[in-house]
Amino acid sequence: MQFRLSYNEVEQISESKAGKRIPLSYSDSHTVRISYPVPLMGSVGVDIKVDRINGSDVFLSFNGGAAIEFMLRTALNQAKNQPGMEMVQMLGGNQLLLSLGKSPNLAPIFERVTLEDICFDEQFIIIQFTPKSDLL
Repeated sequence: MQFRLSYNEVEQISESKAGKRIPLSYSDSHTVRISYPVPLMGSVGVDIKVDRINGSDVFLSFNGGAAIEFMLRTALNQAKNQPGMEMVQMLGGNQLLLSLGKSPNLAPIFERVTLEDICFDEQFIIIQFTPKSDLL
């Protein structure tokens, strides 16, 4: 089964929650590009890749050197008290862990489905899942 979420929908959610629209664009089937407007510099972009999924944990990697890592680490530190940030953890080596099961809103969903994959196409984030066999 699939659930599709358009890039525009995600951008609208980020704008309503954080007050800033963060543009997303397709890179490849498991990589999405996130751009962030920076005053006087234009924008900074980073490719986020879905490396693997383990239960409700999504392991991500990002491209870029020390500057991108510093910017992400700084942004995560500034947002650490925001709702939902308990799900995001910076790992070493340009890696992030997104623990979706820590969300009170998502945890009940993971009791019913198994997350199989998260992939991308030109317009959508595609979340692939299967119902847990004990619920069939």
